[in-house]
Amino acid sequence: MSTGRTRNLVLLAVFALGVAAVVTQLALLREMLSVFTGNELVLGIVLGNWLLLTGLGTALGRTAHRLRQPLRVLTGMQVLIAILPLLQVVALRTLRDVVFLPGAQIGVMGTLTGSFVVLAPFCLVSGYMLTLACAVLAERDEIGRVYVADNLGSILGGALFSLVLVMLLDHFGALLIPAVLNLSLAIIMGWVFGARVLGIVAAVLLASLGFMTDMDERTTALQYRGQQVVFRGNSPYGRLVVTESAGQRNFIENGVPLFSTHNTEQIEETVHYAMAQRPAARRVLLIGGGVSGTARELQKYPAAAVTYVELDPLILRVAGVAAVNTDGRLYVRQSAERFDVIIVDVPAPSTLQLNRYYTAEFFAETKRLLGDNGVLALSVGRYENYLSPELARLLATTHQTLRASYRHVLMLPGGRVFFLASDGGLTTEMAGQLPAGLKWLTPEYLEAMLTPDRLADLRRAIAMPVKLNRDYEPVLYFAQLRQWLRQFPVGFGVLEAGLLLVLFIYLLRLKAPALVVFAGGFAASVLQIVLLLGFQIVYGSLYRGLGLLVTLFMAGLAVGAWFANRRRVSLAWLAIGLGVLAVLLPVSVRIGWLIPLVTFGLAGLVGMEFPAACRLDTADAPTTAGRLFTADFVGACLGALLASTLLIPLVGVAAACWITAGLNVIAALALWWRR
Repeated sequence: MSTGRTRNLVLLAVFALGVAAVVTQLALLREMLSVFTGNELVLGIVLGNWLLLTGLGTALGRTAHRLRQPLRVLTGMQVLIAILPLLQVVALRTLRDVVFLPGAQIGVMGTLTGSFVVLAPFCLVSGYMLTLACAVLAERDEIGRVYVADNLGSILGGALFSLVLVMLLDHFGALLIPAVLNLSLAIIMGWVFGARVLGIVAAVLLASLGFMTDMDERTTALQYRGQQVVFRGNSPYGRLVVTESAGQRNFIENGVPLFSTHNTEQIEETVHYAMAQRPAARRVLLIGGGVSGTARELQKYPAAAVTYVELDPLILRVAGVAAVNTDGRLYVRQSAERFDVIIVDVPAPSTLQLNRYYTAEFFAETKRLLGDNGVLALSVGRYENYLSPELARLLATTHQTLRASYRHVLMLPGGRVFFLASDGGLTTEMAGQLPAGLKWLTPEYLEAMLTPDRLADLRRAIAMPVKLNRDYEPVLYFAQLRQWLRQFPVGFGVLEAGLLLVLFIYLLRLKAPALVVFAGGFAASVLQIVLLLGFQIVYGSLYRGLGLLVTLFMAGLAVGAWFANRRRVSLAWLAIGLGVLAVLLPVSVRIGWLIPLVTFGLAGLVGMEFPAACRLDTADAPTTAGRLFTADFVGACLGALLASTLLIPLVGVAAACWITAGLNVIAALALWWRR
């Protein structure tokens, strides 16, 4: 067995790990959004835990040089990397209602601890395996090659999942692909490295994968106990599950209930509050929700020609409804048609993607399609005779943002709080304009819901001073997040203070090269989220371009690391370069064609930092690898946690970029000073 043969097998193992890690991450993120509440806070917590645990794994890998048979351990870990993701999906779907109260929402702490426990096995093993590979190769120059091999695997895994697997397979089927790759490689490594038993175990497991083809159906049925699962499937937009109970079909995507059929109250209010203002409307635009029954309800106005826009083709295929299959925001921006009424029937702005339908920019775009007498209708929040401060802020922000484009805004406290906006007249006296035969929206219901006291409550709410909700300053999303968090109070106690102290001590003890890598990891997370947000705003839905952007980012990392492995580059100047890019990003992200180029450039700078830092670290190869991988993952963890849950919603895109720039400049100055 030659050294070259060992080296090639180890790098191939890292490549297979990269494939498995990305496919597993993407599949488990979608699974966890279905188990926990599907918003950016949950996404940040899950991704933060993933990066933190992987960083802990790389830190534990500093002891890898003490192993007597490291190649056999590497082979065993290859087997675990193949099998653990499948077991994690089973655990997520079957244990949710065992650990937590069935049917109840899971709060922040439940999400934090639950995702930490589920992710720990795979992430710790994958992190340890990266440092172990560096220890086996035992040369400082090989650390950069391990980094490149991991990124090349990530490129293949990200492109494969986003562009192919998600279209054709369920999550179990998608995870079987990297499982087959890693088990096949484990069989070869077991034979070559003298770990025959592990090779046999891998062969048996590989043969048994064929019996897991129906696991998705079985575990989905367990996940939705008490309901009949009538459809389950994946699309680029998420995991869609349709359940049936008491004759009602519920459409759930990534854990977010989109709508339910036969929900008469919601359907009638969504349609008729708007149409009663303009009963003679001839052109109506419906964005989302048509499958629930609103498209059918609009047929009660025979003079109105309805254009229904729905993003996810899977929803349309399941429901058998005809529609314009595109992003609603993009349709409004590009359409040259004129409408009398526009009804926006999308879920509350609980995510940055949904927030796009509640911003000043979007309202201005709808104004262009409406005549002087046209009406825009949407809903935010629920008012049940109590106006909490969080709900008041939601309503005030929505009202003021609408007033930036429309002369008149009317709020109606029905089952939800409905907003009607127009430059023409609006009235609460609608009973005489409603079609006959409505089951819910009767004159008696209107009289009970639209009382002077309830309307006065809403008027008091909008008196508070608030900022407008904008594309790059999503304050309404943050207000929605605060309202959700109010259900699960989380205090700042001894545990939280202890964690902050540990982080502070960790940063103080970091050597200067590792500090720069930490800042680079932070920048990679924050700036990539900004780029994804910008892409979503410019081109509509993010999901169709997600595969391209992820692949571009991974390719940039690999190219940057490859270049820095062959040419000496200044680590401090790379950090300064990231700072400059962060300062320029708020402007460049608004120019669509620049986003892919900036994504590749950002990743290239981050990728070059790792080999450059390896040259400056004076420890042995395993210690250097463990220290730098850990700094990278911890920095990326903090960036993922803070960007979409605090920095962008609270201070906006520009300030988030400036904070990121400042951190990288400080790291560069620290490197110069300590040297």
